[in-house]
Amino acid sequence: MAEAAQKLLSYEEYLALERRTGVKHEFLDGAVVAMSGGSGTHATLIRNAITQVVLGLGAGPCQFFTSDRRIRVEDTGLATYPDVSVFCEPLRTHPEDPQAAVNPTLLIEVLSPSTEGWDRGDKFKHYSRIPELRDYVLVSQHEVLIERFSRNPDGTWTLRRLGPGAVLKAADCALEIDVDALYAGVELTESPGPPG
Repeated sequence: MAEAAQKLLSYEEYLALERRTGVKHEFLDGAVVAMSGGSGTHATLIRNAITQVVLGLGAGPCQFFTSDRRIRVEDTGLATYPDVSVFCEPLRTHPEDPQAAVNPTLLIEVLSPSTEGWDRGDKFKHYSRIPELRDYVLVSQHEVLIERFSRNPDGTWTLRRLGPGAVLKAADCALEIDVDALYAGVELTESPGPPG
């Protein structure tokens, strides 16, 4: 989350801002942050993730959306646009916002240097409050690595790291993502490394 707006907005004002500007923003507790564009690597990884999801879901009951679908976390109020969202139950929208879905089964975020801490930390805490969410997948731009957080029956989460040659299998939506295919044609970016 980078460029915060000057004043806190109501959710209605946030929606009006999005309609007026055509720019996507994250919303939390009145704070509104414009979502910046990603790198070419980021765009290629999203394209490849969408391809893998389309091929993996086939004609099954689940549906997917790109980052044009807003997600609202009912328990916390966060409104955001994950890179890919998959729904395996009938899609439900938020009562205040018919454009915001509230019940994704799987979310995919391609990590960026400016948002990685947020995606791994507080954003995941918000997402974990979605009862229907079973998998949260983080995709690295710096190495061939995806990290899958899976919800256990007791509500805890398990992290599994998948590298070259691995296949992510998300049983709840009968989806498989081939890590090698996800990174096909991707020019990895250099890791920013620790601050110095």
